[in-house]
Amino acid sequence: MQALVEISGKQFIAEKDMTLKVPTQTGSEGDKITFDKVLYVSNDKEKVFGSPYVENASVEAEVVSHGRDKKVIVFKFKRRKGYQRKQGHRQNFTTIKINNISQG
Repeated sequence: MQALVEISGKQFIAEKDMTLKVPTQTGSEGDKITFDKVLYVSNDKEKVFGSPYVENASVEAEVVSHGRDKKVIVFKFKRRKGYQRKQGHRQNFTTIKINNISQG
């Protein structure tokens, strides 16, 4: 079974027992999270598309860990003007494990 889930404004394909790296979620390690914004659900026999979301469908997941990504360097400059700005950024993320996909 497969589902397309919207998590924090981004879309992820989720399957049972899959681990995903998603934007930071609340909750500590081991907590259960339910995502209700399911755009698409597919099993062996049928595919259900929502408009925009599939009714009564949800994805249950468990928080595995929290972390920070690699540093991304943002460098701006304007030629011949002496303008240069260098800035680094590390994005927070949460690793989750998909436990169950219910079609409802």
